[in-house]
Amino acid sequence: MLDRAKPGPIPAKVGMLAEANRDSLLCDVLIVGGGPAGLAAAIALRRRGLDVMVADALVPPIDKACGEGLMPDCRRELLRLGVDLVGGCEFSGIHFALRSPRNESLASAEFREGKGLGVRRVDLHRQLAEHAEAEGVRLKWGARVDLGSSTVTVAGRACRYRYLVGADGEASRVRRWATLEDGSLRSERLGFRRHYRVAPWSDLVEVHWCDLGQAYVTPVAEHEVCVAAVTSRRGAHFDDILQGLPYLREKLAGKPTLGRDRGAATTTRRLLRVTRGNIALIGDASGSADAVTGSGLASAFRQASLLGEALGRDSIADYEAGHGKILRLPQAMAAALVAMDRWPALRNRALRMMAGSPEIFAAMLALHTGEERLARVAAAHGARLAFRLLWPETNPSARAQVASHLPSEAKEPARHFSRTVFAETASLESCRDLV
Repeated sequence: MLDRAKPGPIPAKVGMLAEANRDSLLCDVLIVGGGPAGLAAAIALRRRGLDVMVADALVPPIDKACGEGLMPDCRRELLRLGVDLVGGCEFSGIHFALRSPRNESLASAEFREGKGLGVRRVDLHRQLAEHAEAEGVRLKWGARVDLGSSTVTVAGRACRYRYLVGADGEASRVRRWATLEDGSLRSERLGFRRHYRVAPWSDLVEVHWCDLGQAYVTPVAEHEVCVAAVTSRRGAHFDDILQGLPYLREKLAGKPTLGRDRGAATTTRRLLRVTRGNIALIGDASGSADAVTGSGLASAFRQASLLGEALGRDSIADYEAGHGKILRLPQAMAAALVAMDRWPALRNRALRMMAGSPEIFAAMLALHTGEERLARVAAAHGARLAFRLLWPETNPSARAQVASHLPSEAKEPARHFSRTVFAETASLESCRDLV
C-alpha cells in the first residue's frame, strides 16, 4: 500500500540524517500540519535526536475555534515536552450550570493538583512554534504538501523522509491518502468562539447548558474571556445559543467583542488504526473527542510524547499500541456529555445528580484530569452514582414522572452514563505507564 509513497531511498537508521544539509528536503520525520499537535510532536521527536521538518500551507499567526482552556493535566504534558507557557489567565476548576424556569442545577469543583490556564489560541501556537524552532525543528510555513502516488512534495520540491506524520486535523488529507479512514464517527456538532472584553467574573471555567447546546466561558486575560458555544442543531449560530442562556447573556450584554467570530466542526471519531507502514496520525487526524470535554490538546500532547518515544526506538508499532488508550477516557466522557445534550430529560437528571452530590462531581473531574485513580473513584462513588442517576427522586410518583418524560431511546444512554465513565476507561491506568 505504501509503495506509492516512496519518493526515493529512505535511510535505514533513525537519526542518521541529523547532520545532513539543513536546507535540503531530507529528514527523519516529515510532519504535515503545523498546529499544536504537529508542533508538539516535532518537539518530542527533536528531543529524541531526530531531524524533523514541519510543513504547513498556512502562515502564522494561525488561529482556530476552540475553548482556549488548558486543564492541569494538559499543562503537565507540555512541561514534559519542556514547554512552560507564559501569559494567559489561570483558573482553578470547573462549574456546570443549568438554569431554567423549572430547574436550577449548579455544580462546581476545584482541581486537586495545580491550575488550568486560559490562553489565546494564537499565543499558544506562537509559543509552541518558538520552542520548536529553538529545539532545531525546521518550520516550513506557507508550504503546501502534495501527497502523490509516488512522490511527496513540499512547496513543489520532492521530500525524502523515514517517517511521515499526519497532524493536519479532523479533515486530514494524510488520513485519506494513507487509507486510514476506517472507523466510526460517533458524534458531530458545530462549535463557535467569540472573545469579549470583560474582566472574568469567576476563576472557574463555566459550562452553561440549555436546550440548544452548551456555552463555556474561559478567562484568558485580566480583562478578557473566551466564550465557546457548541450545538448539534443545524443552522444554529452563536447568538442563538446565547439567547437560551439568560444568565450568561446578561453577563455579556453591552460588552465589546474582540476580533472576529470563528467556527468549526467538533467530532468524536474512532479509527481502527492510526499507522500504516511508515505513516502515523496524531491529534484530531488520529481520532477525536467532542470539544465539550476540553481534552483535545491534552490528548494530542500525550500522543506527541508517545510518538517521540516510539519513533526514537524506531518502533512505530509501539505508537499504534498505546494510542487508543489515550483517547479512551476522553471519548467515554464525550459519549456521556453528548448524550446529555441530545436528551434534555437525561441532561436534567445528570446535572441534578451532580449538583446534589458535589463529591461525585469532584471525583469525576479528578478522574478526567488524571488526579484520581479509576479504581478509587469506582469504589468510592460508583454505586451511588448509578443509583442517583437512574433514580434521582426518592418519591415514587416523582420517579414515574421523570421516567415518562425520558424517551425510550434515551433509557439506554441513561443506564450507560455511569458505567461508560468507569468501565470504558479501565485501560487508562496502563496508559499512564506508557506515556
